[in-house]
Amino acid sequence: MKVLGIHDGHNATAALVEDGRVVAAISEERLVRVKNIDCFPESAIAECLRIAGCSENDVDVVAFNGEHQPYSRTRGELMASFRQASSPRAAVRKFLRRTPVNRYFRKRRRAARVADAVRLGFDEKQVRFVEHHSSHAYAAYWCSPWREGPVLILTCDGSGDDLCATVNVGQDGKIERIAAVHETNSLGIIYAMATTLLGMMPLEDEHKVMGMAPYGQRRVTSRPEEDCFAGLLNVHGVTWERADGLPDAYQSFKYMKRRLGLTRFDNASASIQLLAEKALAEWVANCIRETGIKRIALSGGVFMNVKVNKVVYDLPEVEELFVMPSCGDESNTIGACYAVYDEERRRAGLATDIPYLGPIYFGGEFGDVDCERALVAVKRADNVTVSEPEDIDWELGRLVGAGKIAARYAGRMEFGARALGNRSILADPTDMAVIPKINDMIKSRDFWMPFAPSVLAERAEEYAVKPKAMAAPYMIMAFDSTARRDEYRAATHPYDKTTRPQEVFEDWNARYYRVLKSFEEATGRGIILNTSFNLHGYPIVYKPEEAVEVFLRSSLDALALGPYLVQRK
Repeated sequence: MKVLGIHDGHNATAALVEDGRVVAAISEERLVRVKNIDCFPESAIAECLRIAGCSENDVDVVAFNGEHQPYSRTRGELMASFRQASSPRAAVRKFLRRTPVNRYFRKRRRAARVADAVRLGFDEKQVRFVEHHSSHAYAAYWCSPWREGPVLILTCDGSGDDLCATVNVGQDGKIERIAAVHETNSLGIIYAMATTLLGMMPLEDEHKVMGMAPYGQRRVTSRPEEDCFAGLLNVHGVTWERADGLPDAYQSFKYMKRRLGLTRFDNASASIQLLAEKALAEWVANCIRETGIKRIALSGGVFMNVKVNKVVYDLPEVEELFVMPSCGDESNTIGACYAVYDEERRRAGLATDIPYLGPIYFGGEFGDVDCERALVAVKRADNVTVSEPEDIDWELGRLVGAGKIAARYAGRMEFGARALGNRSILADPTDMAVIPKINDMIKSRDFWMPFAPSVLAERAEEYAVKPKAMAAPYMIMAFDSTARRDEYRAATHPYDKTTRPQEVFEDWNARYYRVLKSFEEATGRGIILNTSFNLHGYPIVYKPEEAVEVFLRSSLDALALGPYLVQRK
């Protein structure tokens, strides 16, 4: 059975699941080169079908993420919607949502989504809609490594189908929702509002606020003159609500702006991050006490916040933790597929047999001929050499060990927001000089943002403090660094010394593992700096031509492109 999952909202994405196994998954941004594009993912759908070697006629079900999805918005419209959230026009829209007009609007929008699928050749009868937080819950549960015993599934994001969070119990393949939080109390929206107030892009730059937070003063008082975001949410058992006096989270811009006042940028970042950490830690602990389940699976865009995940991991109540990689709405394409597949299996009287997630290299792969064709532009440059080493992966590790900053383009592209070795820029993490070089001359990143490492899985605990057993292969968890942090100080947060590793397993990505082994032989260290292969403001590269373009526009020392090694003289 083939199920096509579609997320036609912010960071539009498509996925194809066949008999419970993810065959392909890719975000539209990688193909149209517009970061986090909000649209119907027509190109991503076509690419998933191409990767799977099938057509529209081979797809059994088209599963949309969400019963309702608002019309698409550009980056400018998204920013304006947050800045104008307290305007009279926004108040009118809020009023209309409580009238029959809203039902008419949603019915009309639903028909438009079906029409999008039909336009691509799918049958209207194939289309199903999976409730937004159910998609999150199915993704978290079935991608986790647990198949026996109960699992506490928690979802938390900005909003989806009128909710911002749910509490669920998964057991014996079934998921039961026991509590939910309405979107008007959304922590995700409050965090996005704070991101907007600080002059950054909502639903995109929250990670920058998280990165700045350690530099600020982390207060615990609820006095507004001392802590601009304290006390905005009150956790009650397995749900929460906004504090008295705080308007609907969508209408809170002016309220929060007054509260922010002249607070320093770093202190404001610390304050909103502390609110998120405290509220979610209390919520998770309450959910564990309520259910008695200490094995936790998390999904939803709020859990892209790796510092929040660390706080949850450190709770004494938590015994085991799984965080869905790239757990924003892009992963709901997978969750929606799982929900439909599970329903069909049960209808047929069969047990659901979805394997746990494993490696997530779900994008396309381009061959040697494609790479060679892309190198035409390089060969015209005077200061560049192109060679074809016998062992490109081993040679790349040796070059990085010698102090070079190099990009790696190999194999199938990673799914989601994190570069996991196949579309990565690599450097020696002991050399602090690589930070300004990568920031200023390659990626144009904000100066305070930390880099992350890839580490040989068998050596992970030499570099990350892990009091509880937990694999961390997806760069979705932060840990305290160990006493060996000088060996990878360029891949830790400069202020609080936390690190966000990708543990590399040989049977998950043998070629990237070999790069790390080569670097280990050259330096004695089993850890390397890994950041995404892109220029600032652009998506991670997808095609070989894009890899060559970034190389030529940046100051990279080398590029491993398929079997070819490109170096500056």
